[in-house]
Amino acid sequence: NFDTVRELALRHADVYALGIHPMYTPQAREEDLQTLDHQLQQHQHDPRLVAVGEIGLDGWVPGLDMARQQWFYQAQLQMAQRHGLPVILHVRRSADLLLKGLRQTPVVGGIAHAFNGSFQQAEQFIKLGFKLGFGGAASYERALQIRRLIRELPLESIVTETDAPDIPPAWLKAENLAFNEPAFLPRITKELAAIRGVSDSEFASAVWRNAMQVLPRWSALCAGNPNLSSAS
Repeated sequence: NFDTVRELALRHADVYALGIHPMYTPQAREEDLQTLDHQLQQHQHDPRLVAVGEIGLDGWVPGLDMARQQWFYQAQLQMAQRHGLPVILHVRRSADLLLKGLRQTPVVGGIAHAFNGSFQQAEQFIKLGFKLGFGGAASYERALQIRRLIRELPLESIVTETDAPDIPPAWLKAENLAFNEPAFLPRITKELAAIRGVSDSEFASAVWRNAMQVLPRWSALCAGNPNLSSAS
């Protein structure tokens, strides 16, 4: 669906990433990697192509072949390295293996999406140039580890996300809302700011700066369009 993803982003003046998700590795083929590499090369000057992703490893879904996942992960890290692009990482019970891959094949950084690892793992991702993504999971009071990370990690290491339609926030059922959607991002940002103990505006400005830092093509695009250059 690489063409569909790109066309959708262009139609809505948005940005995009291209990659093979670990949950799709059972049906993915070596030719798909060749197609991805060709797309990254063909659109290397597209300012809206900001990253390789979502790629990574999933140690939670039953039946996924970890060795096969790692093969696709490593191949895509090599592409990101070759094309000078950051990566968006799927991190689910796989942080240590992902870090091992990044040490073997360093990239220019990226985002560890929906991060739920230990503080020590978080520090390792940060040292490798990554920001850590937090979203609806933090809105649950029982999410003690995620909330601790939001409170204690350096503010410059955090970005916000919704992962819509997945990872629904706590208020979804209570307010009889149909599904999680990207429009919830401002509300999630406010909840994360409250967990952090800072003002909404301070937190929003910080996570905006962080996103622009780790996705430099998006930053350059926003610099050319003042209407996009806002943390609101």
